[in-house]
Amino acid sequence: MTDEHHIRRNEHVNPLTAELPDSASLPRTRHDLLPSIVSCFRYTSAMTTKPLARDALWNIATTQHGFVTAQQAADLRVDKHALQMLVHRGTLTRVAHGVYRFPKFPVGQYDRHMLAVLWTRAPEACLSHETALDAYRISDVNPNRIHVTVAKHRRLRRAGGDDYVIHNEDLAPTQIGWWQEIPMVIPATAIAQCVADGTPTYLLRQAIERGHAQGYLKAAERDRLAEALEARHDR
Repeated sequence: MTDEHHIRRNEHVNPLTAELPDSASLPRTRHDLLPSIVSCFRYTSAMTTKPLARDALWNIATTQHGFVTAQQAADLRVDKHALQMLVHRGTLTRVAHGVYRFPKFPVGQYDRHMLAVLWTRAPEACLSHETALDAYRISDVNPNRIHVTVAKHRRLRRAGGDDYVIHNEDLAPTQIGWWQEIPMVIPATAIAQCVADGTPTYLLRQAIERGHAQGYLKAAERDRLAEALEARHDR
C-alpha cells in the first residue's frame, strides 16, 4: 500500500525553515474541526497591515501540531518580550527549551513526535530509525524512545531530551519525506539506518518484506537492503 503523499513531499515547504506564507495559501490543519478556535485567532483590520504576533505564530503552529519555536518567532520579528507576554497571558505555554504551544490547539497523538523534532532546534531534523519503521507499520519494532536524526555537525547537550535518541547523519533531501505533517526519513533510509544501528535481524527482515509488499520499497531496494542485512549477520 504505497502512500506517496506521506513519504514523498520534497516539493513541500519545510515548516521548520519556511518563511510565513500568505494567509490565503496557508495549509490548514484540523481547521474543519475547529472553526470557532480558528476564527478567534484571525483578526483583520482595514487600518492594520502587520499581523499581530499571536496571529503570525498561530499560522505557523497550525502546521506543527500547535507548536512554535523561539527561533521561528524571531524570524517573524516577534521579540522576546512579546513572546513572554503571550506566555504570561496564557496564549502560549512553554513546553521545552525554545519551544511553545498554543493550549487552545487540540492535543493529538503525534504531538510528542512533532515536539521531538522541534526540540532539536535543527531545521534538518527528522524522525528516523526504529521510530520511522514503527510509523510506517512495516515492522513489529516497539521503540521506547523517539529517534531523531540531525546533521553530523550538531552537538545537542541541552536538557529535556531523555525521551529521544539523537543520531547524527547528513541526509539528502530525497531521503526525507513527511508523515502526519512531520519530517521523517523514507522507509528505505529507515531500514538502512537500523541495519547500521543494530536493530534485531528478524525485525529488519520483517521490515524489508513488508516494505516491499506494501509498495514502500522497489525490488532493487529490497534486494540491496537484504544483502546489507545478511552481510551484517555474517560479521
